Amino acid sequence: MSSPAVFLDRDGTINEEMGYISDPDRVLLLPQAIPAIRRLNEAGLKVVVITNQSGIARGYFLPHTLQDIHKRLQDLLAEGGAHLDSELIYYCPHGPDDPCTCRKPQPGLIKQAAQEHDLDLSKSYLIGDRYRDIEAAANAGVKGVLVLTGYGRGEYDHLRGLSPAQPVYVAQDLLDAVAWILADLNKVL
Repeated sequence: MSSPAVFLDRDGTINEEMGYISDPDRVLLLPQAIPAIRRLNEAGLKVVVITNQSGIARGYFLPHTLQDIHKRLQDLLAEGGAHLDSELIYYCPHGPDDPCTCRKPQPGLIKQAAQEHDLDLSKSYLIGDRYRDIEAAANAGVKGVLVLTGYGRGEYDHLRGLSPAQPVYVAQDLLDAVAWILADLNKVL
């Protein structure tokens, strides 16, 4: 039986937005990331990271460096009792001008994760700090939640109403988004 999932953008949603993170030591979790992800874990939801990483295409870092960065992310979460399944971190290595179906706002990574892990997109959510995250959610048939961390505040102030897709909820941070999602899921399930 398919299960719902919560897809998370990485930079600006889970960890601080710092441009191109090319060193694992630069991964700094946002204050609410651990309790938020721990709540999703406790609810039994799959937590899937969907992230654009054009730094690979631009030559800023290599794929093995990204793996080290994701290990650091996992280690920091584990220290607080939260986790992502390592096979549930999906990334697009392409640049913005490269033809692909995986770079958000395209839904390729979300659909790939759903197929590989039997996820029910009709009962799933995506949380991100950019309107391209919200568009990716709409393109994949999941509910999009915008967080005001990272680029979220500026995007909301400047793109609200202009984007072809609008968030179902605007959250102060990841913990606020997760609380809303858990309440919404209780209504749906």
